[in-house]
Parts: sequence; structure tokens; C-alpha cells
Amino acid sequence: MTSCRLVPIGRVVHTVDGPLMEIEPACREGLVGLDAFRWIVVHWFAHRAEGASATPLVLPAPYRGAPDRLGVFATRSPLRPNPLCMTVAALAGVDVAAGTIRLGWIDCDDGTPILDIKPYQPSFDRVENPEPPTWCAAWPRSVETSGAFDWASVFPG
Repeated sequence: MTSCRLVPIGRVVHTVDGPLMEIEPACREGLVGLDAFRWIVVHWFAHRAEGASATPLVLPAPYRGAPDRLGVFATRSPLRPNPLCMTVAALAGVDVAAGTIRLGWIDCDDGTPILDIKPYQPSFDRVENPEPPTWCAAWPRSVETSGAFDWASVFPG
């Protein structure tokens, strides 16, 4: 297998005013025009999962109602062979000069390395009829409605 090296372009910071991303000075010019979008796709590195010695490829019932076992590639677990994660986040503001991006929400820890940012573009990113498996078909159909969903009911105690 060929190895590759990914260099973070910034990091997540959780503040009392909400989450933001601090972008490295060398990458800030790449933020020009991003503020025209309402949503972005953030690719991040689950740095706390890095080096998990024996990342299981099959997980025992990670969700209520799911099959008894699921392969890691059928889950959103950060514990995976390459702990790369992705979040679609609401863009609340961009300051190119300061290198900051304010977000409505992001599901990663303070200090999480950001690997890439892309504008959310429905032409490429939206699937009109995703047809999820029956065990998760009752989950929210959009990020806008997922905040009000009882996610505790999905994960085993």
C-alpha cells in the first residue's frame, strides 16, 4: 500500500459563541468566495482515534435496531483504518484576513485537525432518494431536522 501524508489546513475551536475553524495563514487565500455559500463540507481527522491499535472491522450492534454486526464502513464511527471524517456544516461567517470560519455546528472535538473544506453543492452532494436500510430509515432526512432528533434513542446504553 502506498503511504501518503495529509497536512492539516486548520483546526476546530469551540468557543462560547459556537464552533469555528482557524485556518492556517498559508491557506487563508483559499477562503475567498466561500462566504457566498450557506453550507460547507468539512473533512477532518479524528485525531483522538489515531493509532487505535486494533481497529475492529466489524462492530457489535452499534445502533439500536441495526443488524447484530456491522462492518465499520457501514457506520459513521471515527474508529476506522483511516480516521477520516466528514461533516456538512452550516456556514455562519468567513473572515479571510483572520482565517476564521464560523459554523452553526460541527461534530468533532476542540483542536480537531481540518484536512479540507468544500462548498456544499446540491448538484454533486445531494441524493434525492437515498434509500437507507430499514433499521435507520426513521432517522432524520436532513441535517436541519437532526438537531431535534433524539439521537440517544439510536445508540445502545
